[in-house]
Amino acid sequence: MDEETGARVRASFARQSLMQTFGASLDALAPGRCTISAPIGANARQQHGVGHAGLTFALGDTAAGYAALSQMPEGAEVMTVEMKINLMAPAAGARLIATGRVVKAGRRLSVVTAEVEAETEAGARRTIALLQGTMIAVEPAG
Repeated sequence: MDEETGARVRASFARQSLMQTFGASLDALAPGRCTISAPIGANARQQHGVGHAGLTFALGDTAAGYAALSQMPEGAEVMTVEMKINLMAPAAGARLIATGRVVKAGRRLSVVTAEVEAETEAGARRTIALLQGTMIAVEPAG
């Protein structure tokens, strides 16, 4: 990926206050791929003590969106058109890792997918969710 595209995607990610609230970081970026992680903090747990599905969805959606943005033209931003999630296991662990990728990029719409894993303190990972959706290129707000 060229430096300009990487900088554009990272700058967009830095403007996401929800990701800041969750303490999320953009860990890896390549054309059509993005990995984001966040701790399963006290502010993102549900009543059973595991990560809330809202955290799982937000990370997967965001990783898929930035995977799509990495292949969109300069000057574009990205928004979710629709997103489906399959929750397969509780988000038990120390942090979540979401890897988004582009399945098919079009001129305006991109089909995307994301896999979300829960990672324990010892480093063991388990897939807890799969997402599939559509992203659209939009003009930046402002």
